[in-house]
Amino acid sequence: MRPPAAIRPPVEESVQTPEQQRYSAASQWQLIWWRFRKHRLAMVSLWFLLAGYASIPFVEFLSPYAVRSRHADYVYFGPQRVHVFHEGRFTGPFVYGQTMTISMENLKREYAEDRSRRYRVQLLARGEPYWMWGLWPSDLHLFGVEEGGTLFLLGTDRLGRDMLSRIIYAGRISLTVGLVGITVSFVLALVLGGLSGYYGGMVDIAIQRVIEVIRSFPELPLWMALSAALPARLDPILVYVGITIILGLIEWTGLARSVRGKLLAVREEDFAMAAVLMGGSPAYIIRRHLLPAFTSHLIVSATLSIPHMILGETALSFLGLGLRPPITSWGVLLSEAQNMNAVVLYPWLLFPVAMVVLTVLGFNFLGDGLRDAADPYA
Repeated sequence: MRPPAAIRPPVEESVQTPEQQRYSAASQWQLIWWRFRKHRLAMVSLWFLLAGYASIPFVEFLSPYAVRSRHADYVYFGPQRVHVFHEGRFTGPFVYGQTMTISMENLKREYAEDRSRRYRVQLLARGEPYWMWGLWPSDLHLFGVEEGGTLFLLGTDRLGRDMLSRIIYAGRISLTVGLVGITVSFVLALVLGGLSGYYGGMVDIAIQRVIEVIRSFPELPLWMALSAALPARLDPILVYVGITIILGLIEWTGLARSVRGKLLAVREEDFAMAAVLMGGSPAYIIRRHLLPAFTSHLIVSATLSIPHMILGETALSFLGLGLRPPITSWGVLLSEAQNMNAVVLYPWLLFPVAMVVLTVLGFNFLGDGLRDAADPYA
C-alpha cells in the first residue's frame, strides 16, 4: 500500500553537470563544431587547407623568385641542399655555390657543390621586385639567399625556373578554380534542385530528365569537348573563367539531386506545412525553412565536390585543353612532365603531383569529418 502524498518522500530532481548544461544549451552549429574537433585527420586537413587558401593573396611574398624568372645557368637543376654546419661548426642555414659540367656520355648537365663559396639563407630577404596586389612595388620575400647565390629547394625546370615558386603561384589558380566552380554549381543545384523537390510534377520530371542527359555523357570527354570549343587565342583570364564555368555547369547535377531528395523529405514536416498555412511564398519557405534544415548536408556535399573540380582542371590542363601558359596551375606544370625520359632523369618535375594529392586528400578528410559531425546520431 502506497503512503499518503503528504508523507511520500520528495522525488529528487535530476541535476545536470556543467558539461551537460553546456551541451543542452548549445546550438546546432556548436554541437557540430565540438564533434568535428574530435576528428583529428579532419582538423589537420582544415588547417592545411586554410593555410593554402590564406597564402593565395601573398604568393609574391612567399615565393623566393618570380613565376617566370629564368636562370639559364641552372637548367634542370636538382633540389638544392641547405646546410647548417660548415667544417664541423654550426654556422646557420646556408647553401654552397654550384659548378656545372656537361657529361659527354649522356649530354646531361651535372652540378656539383663548390664548397669555397657560401651564401647565407635569410628570412625577409630582398630579392626580385614585384607588384603587391598590383598596387605598390616591393622586393621583400619571406626567405631568400645572399646576392650571388641560388636557392632552388625543389629544383628547376627546362627553362631554369624555380619549381617551388611556380608551385606556390600555381596554387592560386588551382585552388580558386574549385571555389569558383563550386559557386556556380552550388547556385544551379540550389535553384533547380529546390524547384524540383518542392513543386514536383512536371517541373520535377523536366529537371530530372535534363540531369539524366547531362550525366549520361562521360565526364572527361565532355570536359575535353567543351574546353576545346574555347578559342585558342582567347585571353588567358577568359580561358580561366571559361574553364571554371564549364566545371560548374557539369558538376551541379549530383548536388541538385541531393537537394531534391532532402526537400522531398523535409517539405512534409509539420513546420513546413505550418509555413504554407501561414501564407508563406514558395521562395520564402524554401529559403527560410527548408534549406536551413539540411544546410550541414549541403556543406558536406560542396566540400566533397571541390577536389573533383580541382582534378578536372588538372586533367584538362595536363592534356593541353585547359589552362595554358602564361597562366600557371598545377595541371600546367604537370603538362611539362609528359615526357617520360624527362621524368626519369628529372623526377622533381612531378612535385606538383604531391600538392594535388595532398589537397584532394585534405578535402576528402575534411568532408568526412563534417559528415560525421553533422550526423545527429553520431
